[in-house]
Amino acid sequence: MSHLTYYAYKDHGVRQKHAFWYSQAVRVGDRIECAGQGGWDPNTGVFEKEINAQIDLAFANVERCLKDAGGNGWSQVYRVNSYHVPINNEALEAMVRNFKKYMPDHQPIWTCVGVTRLGEDDMRVEIEVVAHDPEGAKTA
Repeated sequence: MSHLTYYAYKDHGVRQKHAFWYSQAVRVGDRIECAGQGGWDPNTGVFEKEINAQIDLAFANVERCLKDAGGNGWSQVYRVNSYHVPINNEALEAMVRNFKKYMPDHQPIWTCVGVTRLGEDDMRVEIEVVAHDPEGAKTA
């Protein structure tokens, strides 16, 4: 798929690219698709332990990922898939709180799934998104 442009933001994104052979985002025309973003520190890769803090960081990492790929961030997101260990009301409330913070002007489509494990031991949430970026596609 050499005709697509792939992205990995500095520090942890680049480390993941080398360690696990995947990119953080890909641009497909006027869409940006992000790999699942977790609640890790973007510099060190260390996870927050508390679920609210981990979800907050995951949202910030999605924003970082979208902007690294040339987008504007959450304002362009129309699809969200989230995966949770465990899925409970506290996690859902944190997701909704962040939806309202990052997307006050629209409500994306959302699929939310509880799973038994995610990619790393301390990972409790993983958020993947698709964003529509027609202006960025012109310059990409």
